[in-house]
Amino acid sequence: MPSSTSNSKRKLRLPRLFFAQPSEIVPRDYERPIPQVPWRGMTVIVVLVVIAAATAWEFYCRSIGYGPTLNNSEDLWAMARRRVQPESVVIIGDSRGWFDLDLDELQKGLGKRPVQLAGPGSCPYPVLADLVNDETFHGAIICSFTPRLFMAPPGSPPMDRAEKNVRRSRTQTPAQHVSQYLAMPLEEHIAFLKQSDLTLEQLLKRLPIPNRLGALIPPPPPPYFQTIDRERRARMIEECARPGSELQRRIQQGWIPLFTPPPPPTYIPNDVFIAQVKKAIEQRFQDVAAAARKLRARGGKIVFVRLPASGGLKALEDRTTPRSQIWDRVIKDTTAPGIYFEDFPELSSFNCPEWSHLSAGDSVEFTKRLVPHLRAALQL
Repeated sequence: MPSSTSNSKRKLRLPRLFFAQPSEIVPRDYERPIPQVPWRGMTVIVVLVVIAAATAWEFYCRSIGYGPTLNNSEDLWAMARRRVQPESVVIIGDSRGWFDLDLDELQKGLGKRPVQLAGPGSCPYPVLADLVNDETFHGAIICSFTPRLFMAPPGSPPMDRAEKNVRRSRTQTPAQHVSQYLAMPLEEHIAFLKQSDLTLEQLLKRLPIPNRLGALIPPPPPPYFQTIDRERRARMIEECARPGSELQRRIQQGWIPLFTPPPPPTYIPNDVFIAQVKKAIEQRFQDVAAAARKLRARGGKIVFVRLPASGGLKALEDRTTPRSQIWDRVIKDTTAPGIYFEDFPELSSFNCPEWSHLSAGDSVEFTKRLVPHLRAALQL
């Protein structure tokens, strides 16, 4: 029998399961020694190493062309969405509306500063539906129109990007809201804080993995080539606008696979797949027309704008998404005004350096020339 002295030294181990009975353990005759080391000095060394590593990474990122700018995050989009007032002018759509429309010139010409809700590789329909379903909104919508993105089917990346933004604006937590405010001063001064380019996940995606049976590697998105401010204005960096630059060439060649329709899936009969595509396209036409009618019924306005494209990308878009098939149908069904850049000499003379967007300087001049057409379309 153990003595009373040994019983006093017994320890109980916490139960592993909720209903498990506690068990006894026999104490061991040793203590864990704490090494006598210069903790303060070690802390200083670790801090200095971290600072040195971060500084080296920052210098490297700047040396390969990156610069400080905000991330185009869902939280930044949610901040912009909260600025929408009942009579606001709102820009929605893809990255051409994000790059090519200058907010300062629009404010001068329209009398109101627009809210920028367009975004890269995004379908405008989820944002259009969000604004139309907001019964307090009866302002004006400027919708950037790129056919392949405008008609993106449910579940596709362009739809997912837009839907995630809308969802975040409705479900953003106080922590996410505060985190965005805290992140912006850092992002505006540190170049390596690029969540779309320089995170470990994005760097791993750059590994040259070839296509293989049952696994097709999607084309990579374009690299960093713009700055973003707190109003979500995007401006092309000078390196991309410089004629013949390696960055410009790389982005040009990246658009072709991104805008080329993927092959039909092999696990669905071709006729069934085509029927599904036609049904989704027809549904999008009907949904957009219904949204336009609902917006006008409470005094709102919408204008569709086809912004410039150049080079091989324009040729590809004209071939795969001709104007008569999509643009003309949308304008007819919605009975909304449309501004197609090729219809006006003062708008069709601009060249997109990397085939899809205007340079920072050209975006100002283009917007200045676009304003009279917007005023006429919106009856301002």
